[in-house]
Amino acid sequence: MGGKTKKHLEVLREMRSRAVLGGGQKRIDQQHERGKLTARERLALLLDEGSFQEFGALATHDLNAFGLDKHRYPGDGIVTGFGKVNGRRVAVFAQDFTVLGGSFSEVQSQKISRIQDMALEAGIPVIGLNDSGGARIQEGVRSLAAYGEVFVRNVTASGVIPQISVILGPCAGGAVYSPALTDFIIMAGPSYMFLTGPDVIKAVTGEEVTAQELGGADVHTARSGVAHLAAETELEGLAMTKLLLSYLPQNNNEEPPQITPEDPVTRMDEALNDLIPDNENQPYDIRDAIEMIFDQDSFLEIQPDYAPNAVIGFARLDGYSVGIVANQPCYMSGALNIHASAKIARFIRLCDAFNVPIITFVDCPGFLPGTSQEYGGVIRHGAKIIYAYCEATVPKISIVTRKAMGGAYVAMGSRQMRNDVTFAWPTAHIAVMGPEAAVRVLFREEIGKAADPAAREAELIAEYREKFFNPYRAADVGQIDEVIEPCETRPRLARALEVLRTKVQQNPPKKHGLCPV
Repeated sequence: MGGKTKKHLEVLREMRSRAVLGGGQKRIDQQHERGKLTARERLALLLDEGSFQEFGALATHDLNAFGLDKHRYPGDGIVTGFGKVNGRRVAVFAQDFTVLGGSFSEVQSQKISRIQDMALEAGIPVIGLNDSGGARIQEGVRSLAAYGEVFVRNVTASGVIPQISVILGPCAGGAVYSPALTDFIIMAGPSYMFLTGPDVIKAVTGEEVTAQELGGADVHTARSGVAHLAAETELEGLAMTKLLLSYLPQNNNEEPPQITPEDPVTRMDEALNDLIPDNENQPYDIRDAIEMIFDQDSFLEIQPDYAPNAVIGFARLDGYSVGIVANQPCYMSGALNIHASAKIARFIRLCDAFNVPIITFVDCPGFLPGTSQEYGGVIRHGAKIIYAYCEATVPKISIVTRKAMGGAYVAMGSRQMRNDVTFAWPTAHIAVMGPEAAVRVLFREEIGKAADPAAREAELIAEYREKFFNPYRAADVGQIDEVIEPCETRPRLARALEVLRTKVQQNPPKKHGLCPV
């Protein structure tokens, strides 16, 4: 090896070493003191060992304003590249808080945009590990424009490749929009997201609030609905990311991966036959049914703390990935409201985008009444569910477990929503409204003229129950395909999905529809 070549190699190795150190050992130590991992440590935990191929490790800004010439670090505060998660290819980026607080720069945008473009061309998911103080103020409009480059690629990739954002520290200002445009947001450790920080809020409104109170994981998983999952630690958050990926295909032209099933598809759990209480107003937990029907320990609930009157998530049936939508009778009796409607509709559209069959469990007394719902636009939000079901072309199967009333029956995956198969349990009540309300509307005069109004009302209610408050009238007219024993649900679903796996359905050609957002 010649001396000149040796010198060149030494320079390269020195620059690589500097890139690995990010903002330097002192900054790394400070990151650890905060209880946080570095960008490279996070990637090492997320990706299969030895699979990471870095791009742009030596990219550095060339600006001098506001002392930036003294803060040039190879990589410019972000690590980008490609790797594998459980043997499946992914594109990744991880913001490096040790370099200028991970502040977002023009160079960061260029690096992220490059892997977004390559991921879209290759048809592989993008995972972003976010830990940044926001836009790099010293770069002015350059930094703001840089956000726009990432946003447009988020939108272009939407519905084509899975996009997952993991929030592992601060994510503020314009930085929050990129995660909001992705498919899933996972918040882990002491992370937070907000548009305007505590200082700005105090200056404008006088209100004092901490960063966690304003935009911590508790806020975004339970109140705002911005985040989909939360984890106590970074390690748990990265493990959750891997698990979530396992239910999704690489892109919209592929099917989700099947794992080797260990749970017999013919298994029938007799406890399902006793799940529905005799008292029709007594609650039960629909998650108990989900756990008994699908492959053991396969249910991953999404947004469990937001709009808990609706349950959504992924599970497996005979090793195949399925999306689950369900009313939750143990919260608000499973009634639909504004938040539940938005939660359900978005999940349906996500499953449809990535070829995940949708299985719906219906136990809903209707839409939640009240002026707050009407003024808040429950009509518009409820229509989102109808739009999503009608638009979806993946296999769709519904099971009516108990109440399916009025508009909620239609909205929750009925035959008219282009549902493929509808089952009902013998405990199903399918009607326009409850028997008491129906009788008072239909027979008000007759009851009023009766010698014993209370007795006549009770008699008419009993008659209504016998005629309409069951699944058999709906089965008679073909709205229910079959009434089944609850314990039969697992094998029945598996057989139906086996037939529907080759389903081909297309919507009319158009630029896009107008979903009631």
